[in-house]
Amino acid sequence: MLSTKRVDTKSGIDRFRTSGAMKALFARAQDVQAILINTSGGLTGGDRLDIAAHAGAGSEMTLTTQAAERAYRSQEGEAQVTTALTIDAGARLNWLPQEMILFDGAALHRSLDVNIHGDGRLLMVEPLIFGRVAMGEVLNDVRLKDRVNIRRDDAPLYRDSITLDGNTKSHMARLAIGHGAGAMASLVYVAPDAEAHMEPIRATLPKTGGVSLIQSDCLVMRLLATDSFELRRALLPILDRLSQDRLPTSWRL
Repeated sequence: MLSTKRVDTKSGIDRFRTSGAMKALFARAQDVQAILINTSGGLTGGDRLDIAAHAGAGSEMTLTTQAAERAYRSQEGEAQVTTALTIDAGARLNWLPQEMILFDGAALHRSLDVNIHGDGRLLMVEPLIFGRVAMGEVLNDVRLKDRVNIRRDDAPLYRDSITLDGNTKSHMARLAIGHGAGAMASLVYVAPDAEAHMEPIRATLPKTGGVSLIQSDCLVMRLLATDSFELRRALLPILDRLSQDRLPTSWRL
């Protein structure tokens, strides 16, 4: 659990507690920037990670990861990752984890719940890698349930759901689904200047990406790519733009 508060003209840590495999390091930054580390080295059946963060009124927080997370083959059961984010009025929270890499045989249930109050701001990205192409990995059997639920003042703002069960390679090869894509990213940006970013982002996207406004201050983007390298090449300039060139250093390593 991590919460932030406004301290004079900056943001500071209000509360922080961690246990089990999940640890955090704090980078030197203008505001609170936490680098989440899963010390177990990856996820498999029976593992559970629970993350909660609260950006207090007027504060700013960025959450990222040290490196890509890995969902390994599960012998029994599924790995569960639950994330709950709360953003108070006047606050901003950047949820910027690096890629989740799925391995053949992975079983993962992941959920992200965000509650925004008033004029709170959000930048959220969730990249997924369907096996590492450079390593010749093929996903013949994967079980994935991925849910995103964003609310503003307890009213639904954005909901997304992805379910994969079985041969992911053949599923993603279908023209109407992935057309052979090996990587995907979902992005949501909630801020008053969302509309101003739409056309510049649209101009930089490859043909496998799309961006639109679902409300005047809520921009949504989906991006498909052949592999993680191509995904990052398209994604990084957009994240730089929306984070005001304050993307965590761990994304560059």
